[in-house]
Order: sequence, then structure tokens, then C-alpha cells
Amino acid sequence: MTAQEISPGLVIRGITPPLNLHDFRLITFDMDSTLINIECVDEIADAAGRKAEVAAITEAAMRGEIADYKESLRQRVALLRGVSVASMEAVYATRLQLNPGAAELVAACKQAGLKVLLVSGGFTFFTDRIRDRLGIDFTRSNMLEVQDGLLTGRMVDQPWGDICDGDEKRKMLLETCAKLGIQPRQAIAVGDGANDLPMMGSAGLSVAYHAKPTVREQAMVAINSGGLDRLLELMDKMSTRAVP
Repeated sequence: MTAQEISPGLVIRGITPPLNLHDFRLITFDMDSTLINIECVDEIADAAGRKAEVAAITEAAMRGEIADYKESLRQRVALLRGVSVASMEAVYATRLQLNPGAAELVAACKQAGLKVLLVSGGFTFFTDRIRDRLGIDFTRSNMLEVQDGLLTGRMVDQPWGDICDGDEKRKMLLETCAKLGIQPRQAIAVGDGANDLPMMGSAGLSVAYHAKPTVREQAMVAINSGGLDRLLELMDKMSTRAVP
């Protein structure tokens, strides 16, 4: 499919007008480096003096260079052993920020009647807070095991399974569509890393946000500069007329 840059840093591929937010019923977001500005696992690792080591694994996983995402996450979480919950609170309070346009896009989607789903290979410690902060309807992410206020270096199995990887993100998107009584083509999926591709491939509209090259190349929309609310700019351009 031919890519078309309709304005600086905003690229579309394989879609034609009209395109309207009201055509969709669900928007699904990745969290780390998509809805928020950091990779939480890397920042937690900083408290253990292991940020460089963990960040290197994260970067390779997001580029799609690690085939077994679950094992890569287990390796990274093992390196977090001994980090305190207080240190995670500090990450949330001092390092984590919503990415530009995130709150505006979520609010616009909710106003248009869409439900909002947050799926993350990150952790409930952060997704629960972002859920409450933005009024998100559904979440799925991983739970870190804590004993005596310290991370054990393990994750806790949950009723749906062990680790939220790319396949689990896709499964959750499809399950949420079924719960809402809608078709996957009525869903938007927004992500930045290789583990977002399965859900992006199942959605009616896939959006890459400041993404890895392989994700940009497969997404229907690539936001390469500016904030998440540039999706609203795209909708405005494509709602009633052809893109010049």
C-alpha cells in the first residue's frame, strides 16, 4: 500500500475518505511510550541500578527482534527484584507523564460515544492509575508480585492468564468487541511496538504513534510528529472530503 503524507508527520496508508470518529465504537491504546511518555519497566529498573540492561531488552522487544516476548519480560522483571513499592510510586509521581494530546484524544473519543480499552505489557500498578486518571473503561496488564513492600522479581498469574503479550492484547480487543456487540472493524488500535501489531492488525483502523519502523510501515495511520490528538486532525481532514 502506498503511503501518503497528508500533512507534516502525519501519514496514511490504504484508507480513503470519509473517515469519522463516529464510525467507531472502541479505541484501544498501548500504554508505555504510547499513552504515556516512558517505559515503566525501564524506570523501575533505574531504582535497582539496572536501567541500561533492562532498557536494551525492552528496545529489542519493541523492534520485534525478540521472538519470545513473555520470556523477555520475565527476564526484565527478574532484574527488578528488591525494588520498593515506594520507588514505583516515585516513578509515577516524578517521571510518568501523559503523552501530548492523550487526554484530549481520550476525551474526544468518549464524547463521541466510544469505549476506551488500555492493554499493556506493563503493570497494573500504573495502568490502574492511568485508568482512573482518564476514565478508561477496560484494562489488561501484568501484575507484579510484592512481598513486604518489595518486588520479588516475579509476576502474578491472573484469571485470564500469565502475561499480557501481543497475542493477549489482540485477544482482549476481540473479547471487548464481543462484549460491546460490535465488529472489530469498529475498533481503533493505537500502539508503537512490535507487540502491538497483532491487535493493530485486527482493528478497523490501526494507528502508529512515534512508532518503531516495522510498526509505522504496517499501520494505516502513522503519527510521526506531534501529539496523539493528531488523530482528530486526520478525522477532520477525512470526514467529508478527499485529502488533497
